[in-house]
Amino acid sequence: MKHILCATDGSHSAMKAVDFAVELAKSVNARLTFIHVVRPTSEDISHSYFWDSSILDAADAQIKQELRDAMVKATSQGLDDVFCITAAGHDIAKAIVDYAEKHEHDHVVTGSVGRSGIARVLLGSIAQHIVQRSHCPVTVVR
Repeated sequence: MKHILCATDGSHSAMKAVDFAVELAKSVNARLTFIHVVRPTSEDISHSYFWDSSILDAADAQIKQELRDAMVKATSQGLDDVFCITAAGHDIAKAIVDYAEKHEHDHVVTGSVGRSGIARVLLGSIAQHIVQRSHCPVTVVR
């Protein structure tokens, strides 16, 4: 394991994934990249009357803070080879898997809320889709 990709969105389950990814990267001396998938995309927003620049700026600030928090957590644990990126896409799982493959990550870490039953059928599971599509091992943290 040389390069780990950790998906984060600031949620409770994502923060657990961040903690796990930091420890994993530390234990195997791997590079670590945090990814946040932005939905809706800038293109979507440009065609909507319901969004304005202040909402977009607030969302951007929140994403930056979530990635900054992950970076601080990693660097405070002694990791030096840490990166943060954002990717745009409607299909979050696809965006994560595509990025991992394109940038030669050999492990993906993601959180999962752990939905079951009808909620899982109606809402789906991003973690499940990442596992199904990924070219490399995936750790799902709950």
